[in-house]
Amino acid sequence: MEQIAPHIYRWTAPHPEWRSSVEEVVSYALVDGEALNFVDPLLPAEGDARRAPLLADIDTMIGEARRLDLFVTIPYHTRSVETLYERYSRTVPTLIWGHPTVKKRLTRKAPFEVIPQSSAGEAAEIADGAVLAYTIGKPRRAEYPLYFPGLRTVAFGDAIVGTQGGLRFWNQGSSTGADWYRDVFAATLRPLAAQDIEYVLTTHGPAVLADGRRALEECLAAPPVDLY
Repeated sequence: MEQIAPHIYRWTAPHPEWRSSVEEVVSYALVDGEALNFVDPLLPAEGDARRAPLLADIDTMIGEARRLDLFVTIPYHTRSVETLYERYSRTVPTLIWGHPTVKKRLTRKAPFEVIPQSSAGEAAEIADGAVLAYTIGKPRRAEYPLYFPGLRTVAFGDAIVGTQGGLRFWNQGSSTGADWYRDVFAATLRPLAAQDIEYVLTTHGPAVLADGRRALEECLAAPPVDLY
């Protein structure tokens, strides 16, 4: 667990499905008042030497929290939310949040809160108003960027990634080109980019830890990147 900004922590773990020996993905913990928020949490596998120290750090954070919210930005990032729910729900009130199809990836009876899907570019208030979940894409995607107003922070799943040059769209469709990202997809993100954003968290690549609004605005005008 590494603190990267006030109240924001990150860790990495091997990608569970793709090039696990070399590819690491990022998970985040955000402390917002008495709420502890995890975004796309992925624990290292059993037997990984990093797992026990990480869980010890999380145990400490849980001891100071009054609620735990487990956010899934995109369904295939459901990953370790159920494990964390089972470990901590008896200690602190715990909820899992995500797109309706996340429920299909939960194998047990963990309480699940559906993030409402709005019109593209609009946001739903969730977690007692502490988080805004934005609906993006045309057609609408199952991914929700999450904006934490109290922390001036936005977290993305896979729509936007971090690169050494800043933030970029991740080109995931062979039928879409740079013009589509700039003229169509970017329009659904402009309301989010108008927020007061200092930090932008990405599950792939480095996070933006200063002037996040400017970095996001630059991304909306830039061509996408192919990660793999």
